[in-house]
Amino acid sequence: MISRNLFSCSNFFITMLVVFSITILASFVLCQIIVDESVLVDDWLDQNELGEYKQLFREHGISTLSGCGTPDQLDRLPELPAAEEKRLRRAAQVLQQRLVLRQWLSTHKLQHVYTKLLSLDVTSLEDVYWLEDTTARHVLDPKDFGSWSAARHSLPTGKEALQTLKMELWSTVVKNSKHQDAWTWGGMLIVSVSVCGLVTLAAMTQPSLAPEAKHSLLQYVTGKYLHPPSCRVEWGWEEPQVVGETMCFTVLCYQRNGQPYPICDTDELAVSISHGTRKVQAVIELGCGDPAQANVARVQFTVRTAGVYLISVTIGGAGVCDSPYRKWFVAGRVEARRSRVRRPLAALVWTARSPRALHIHPRDRYDNPAPAPPQPHAGFSIKINTLTGELDEKLSSSAVFQYDSVNQRVTMTLCFPNAGVYKAAIYYEDVLLHNGQFDCIVLTPSDAATVQRNLSSRRHNITFEARLLSPGRPRRVLCCLNPKQLIVKDYMFKFIPKRITSFRLCPSTKLIMEPAGGAAGGAAEGGGEVCVEDGVQEAVRLQCAQRDLLAACFTHLLLDNCGGEDSFKNKQEFFYSEMRKAHSKHPHDKLSLRVTRADLIRSSLKATKHFTVADWCKNFDVSFQGEQGVDWGGVRREWFTQVCAQLFDARRALFVPFSDAPAALVHPNPARPPHLKLKHFEFAGKMVGKCLYESALGGSYRQLVRARLTRSFRAQLIGLRVHYKYFEQDDPELYLSKIKYILETDLDAAEPELELYFVEEEYDGAGQLVNTCELVPDGARTRVRNSTKLQYLDLVAQRRLAARTRAETDAFLRGLTLLVPDNLLAIFDENELELLVCGTGEACAADWRAHALVCGAGRGCGAWGAGRGVWGGGAGRGGTRRG
Repeated sequence: MISRNLFSCSNFFITMLVVFSITILASFVLCQIIVDESVLVDDWLDQNELGEYKQLFREHGISTLSGCGTPDQLDRLPELPAAEEKRLRRAAQVLQQRLVLRQWLSTHKLQHVYTKLLSLDVTSLEDVYWLEDTTARHVLDPKDFGSWSAARHSLPTGKEALQTLKMELWSTVVKNSKHQDAWTWGGMLIVSVSVCGLVTLAAMTQPSLAPEAKHSLLQYVTGKYLHPPSCRVEWGWEEPQVVGETMCFTVLCYQRNGQPYPICDTDELAVSISHGTRKVQAVIELGCGDPAQANVARVQFTVRTAGVYLISVTIGGAGVCDSPYRKWFVAGRVEARRSRVRRPLAALVWTARSPRALHIHPRDRYDNPAPAPPQPHAGFSIKINTLTGELDEKLSSSAVFQYDSVNQRVTMTLCFPNAGVYKAAIYYEDVLLHNGQFDCIVLTPSDAATVQRNLSSRRHNITFEARLLSPGRPRRVLCCLNPKQLIVKDYMFKFIPKRITSFRLCPSTKLIMEPAGGAAGGAAEGGGEVCVEDGVQEAVRLQCAQRDLLAACFTHLLLDNCGGEDSFKNKQEFFYSEMRKAHSKHPHDKLSLRVTRADLIRSSLKATKHFTVADWCKNFDVSFQGEQGVDWGGVRREWFTQVCAQLFDARRALFVPFSDAPAALVHPNPARPPHLKLKHFEFAGKMVGKCLYESALGGSYRQLVRARLTRSFRAQLIGLRVHYKYFEQDDPELYLSKIKYILETDLDAAEPELELYFVEEEYDGAGQLVNTCELVPDGARTRVRNSTKLQYLDLVAQRRLAARTRAETDAFLRGLTLLVPDNLLAIFDENELELLVCGTGEACAADWRAHALVCGAGRGCGAWGAGRGVWGGGAGRGGTRRG
């Protein structure tokens, strides 16, 4: 009996000791969990580079974030330097806006979406207005979107009402902060001891009372739970690492007590890899089938861009040991096909006996600036030939290459001793550079002065006498150059000039130098020959005694029209600059635009029917009829997106594809329904011009047209002549079934497989013959031969791609050129025009992986195992794949 009582007493004391120990430990844990606001204040000061004022804030009793954001509290501080005072006030204002936004979200039970909104640069209530629902829908969870939309629409539309709401929310923030200050350490200790004692006893007697708890108290005491700060990362490479490889690192997961922890999907292991603003998709593999390595997670990603990458590894939202990490990747070896010469898009004009420097930008296979070899002359070389094709070894070897490590470029210095026209080509390790082939027009000092004098003339009407060699009979002509075009004129009665043809001064117009009379470098005594062609009209061959002066003036005027270098970025910047200059007289004031969402195209066309150029240059303040909202940018962007999407939607029959393929390109519909008029195409052109003008203004005004236009239609917009090769991209089915077959068939055979005439047949959707059109006079009786098959195919392209849609294309151009001068678009080619207007398409690699099916496997592990290489390759291009 005594022994039993002693045993009961010992159990009682042991139980009380356990309860007391757990209570003390629980109090300590609670003290660690409850964040001291003074620490948050210190973090805020550090983030705003104001850490030197931490002690000053403590001395004046500013220990809460709400106190930092209150101007009255900041007035208690002693006088600071003017610059520091301004920076502190600005940081406090931003902090106040964020606290108000967080309080507003808490009011609507959306406080958990605060961090997601910050990732979208939504830091204040004003930013909520312009956040589009389409963007929010992709970021927020579907269960939160309804509450978000209702809360957003509940915001007041007036500025005074919004200011009142912000004052009420700030008052609540300050009040809550005071309540937190009232929560003293003594009260917290008393409550924590009481609560922990009860919870401990409940956990010892009935653990199922808190099934939603992540860890039990016993696990906290013994340390048997996943502890992110105890996890570490092992890297599978040494720094710096060359780009291009698939990198792999492992995450070793441990419990708080140091024991390995078997990681699984529910532990929410996340890896974020970023390079500046660009995200890189990572592939995570948990475990490897070996139970001994169940605590290992392998992460793979591919790097294509050199630089410093920020790698953040979190488990359940908490960072692992030393996360985030910074890893350095460098460019690979120089690739000639990627390296480029910084030069104009036309020929280069030199002055004899005057050295000139050209800059070469070495690039690796992924277009990163690559370090050149220690001795650039050992890798880079130049070959200079005369027009007759003879290599000038002495002149080629006189070039000097030097590497500029600061600007990461190679400088080539070259001096031509004599005037003439030469063809140069720059190589790296005997491989031609991307744009390393170009013509060099070398002038004497007196000729160079003449060119500068002609260009500086106000009249800008430079004339040269020449002899027309073709087409037609040889005769004396006059070549007139101005900033817009090159005009070839004939003489009537030997003294009255008459225009023969003209060429626009744009990149599509080429001057091809040809040798005359066997001249080596310069022109022959009778003058050098030059061929002028633009791909639209018949080429013109001329013989001109001042050919080099003509080519030099043409080159300088072309550079002025195109902005200099032959790169899309340079052309884009020049285009935007010229757009702003062209409309500098038109203010970008607000202009109200009221439309109906249910009938968007008709209402938008009606609202803009009488708009002038000045009206189209204004900042549209869009409102949808029957919907409340303040247009601070978001409504306008939504209107642009929706209107352009409907205009170029094939289902609306204004623009249609050649085939029924879902990814087919669209072009104007020549067989449009009766309710679609030419004014709709003109409106589409105005919308594209408006988007280009808004993009030229930059910043938040930038607009892109989400449309996939055919290459032939884009060619017509920039003034190019369409030909049969456009079918390969615009209408692949016709190209494979007809065009390619004609190209590969011998039409001159004794028994030809195909008998063709210069006739184009048109069929309806049911396959019935509708119309027959002769492509040339008497084309129904003119056979197509091998010598004329290319002419026939070009005529078919002209008929199908251009002639049938001439009225629609002209209407589109009328609307487009209302805002965009036609000579500006001519500096781009078809692909660059698509990039300028439409931007780049995006495909989410994570979404691709989640919804892909691999042959022979279903979703999940099978597809993941079979497609790991695909995801690894796609992930290296970032979170989105651009094409």
